[in-house]
Amino acid sequence: MLTEITLKIGRGEGLTREDALFLLTEAELIPVGQMAAAVRQRFHPERSVSFVVDRNVNYTNICTSKCRFCAFYRDSEDTDAYLLSYEEIFGKIEELVDHGGTQLLMQGGIHPDLQVDWFEDLFRQIKQRFPTVQVHSLSPAEIVQIGRLSGLSMQEALLRLHQAGLDSLPGGGAEILVDEVRQGISPNKIGWRAWADVMQAAHRLGMPTTATMMFGVGEKAEDVVEHLFRIREIQAETGGFTAFIPWSYQPANTELGGETASGVEYLKVLALSRLVLDNIPNIQASWVTQGAGLAQVALSFGANDLGGTMLEENVVAAAGVKFRMSQEEIIALVRDAGFVPVRRTTTYETLEEY
Repeated sequence: MLTEITLKIGRGEGLTREDALFLLTEAELIPVGQMAAAVRQRFHPERSVSFVVDRNVNYTNICTSKCRFCAFYRDSEDTDAYLLSYEEIFGKIEELVDHGGTQLLMQGGIHPDLQVDWFEDLFRQIKQRFPTVQVHSLSPAEIVQIGRLSGLSMQEALLRLHQAGLDSLPGGGAEILVDEVRQGISPNKIGWRAWADVMQAAHRLGMPTTATMMFGVGEKAEDVVEHLFRIREIQAETGGFTAFIPWSYQPANTELGGETASGVEYLKVLALSRLVLDNIPNIQASWVTQGAGLAQVALSFGANDLGGTMLEENVVAAAGVKFRMSQEEIIALVRDAGFVPVRRTTTYETLEEY
């Protein structure tokens, strides 16, 4: 079966769910990685590896979802609960701009009180003060909550946010896009169909988005495969995903507990992502969760992007994982792996080649 799949990929044919499940559960890592590297080469023959200079501003840790895999959330009455003021957020963006940053990744909890006007006012002021910054912010679950609290449909809330300055959406909150899994790890969060609805609505508005997957939370191999094919099917309809980012669950300090996936498991899922998602141009290695060494190896297993420099990151850090990398370190990592480092925009336009 591996020979048949290899020939199919060589002909540029899409994989089936059966193919993908075989590669995930029965094939050896190296041949799967070699196939993924060949597909990566087809997408990116210039051997570039891109990154964006960004900052992740977690505007609040107050969250009603209480996901079992999350170590970041707090209840409103907790002593360490917070909601950043506009001025605090502006100060963080100013530091980003001073570092040559172009992307604001702003995400928080599912806050019980913040309505659409709070975000509209914030985004308008960000655009006035920092016109060079792409507001790449808010997960689908946040969009749904903002609409619900504001008496708006999800589509109405998204349109108003977009008109106020929300440029694009990150793919957070996807976890595994299978409701049976979601019920076990985040029963209070939106289901997979609502996540997809937000992404499809954003794409119809001309807003690019990314897609993600967090695996290793007790899902079956079939669930990982289903997640990938649901992403592929949305992309076939809308074409709005710019990149896909898989990462492994980080269990420290969480209610769910358990063990994190091994490096081999991460590389297999990453390579499979490159093979299944033949309509998404970019696959991102997550050094924030996996570390620089494994992210570097991932560049030979299908990944062509290293995400952002992340001047700040709090959610993964709350789970005890605190990998940090400067722009210079990312450039060196890419060069050492035999690739060409490229600084990009959120939408993958090249700003500078190193």
